[in-house]
This record gives sequence, structure tokens and C-alpha cells, in this order.
Amino acid sequence: MDILYLLIPLSVVLALVILAGLWWAVDRGQFEGIEQEGSRILQDD
Repeated sequence: MDILYLLIPLSVVLALVILAGLWWAVDRGQFEGIEQEGSRILQDD
């Protein structure tokens, strides 16, 4: 039972880190123009 006092805060911290990483990626424009990237692979250079 004592392990829950460690695991619950760690899981909350991990969730906040994941959310911060997602927010950072969206804020930096990582998900902009994903349609062009998919078609770029199919085109010859």
C-alpha cells in the first residue's frame, strides 16, 4: 500500500511531462502541413 504514495505522484508528473511535450510540439508547429509531407515521400526528386 505504501508504494501507491510513490506511484501516484510519479504518474501525475509523467502525465504532466507528456502534456508539456505535446504542447511544445504543437506550439512549435510540428503538426502543420502533414498532408504535404505524406505526398512528398511519393514524389521523385
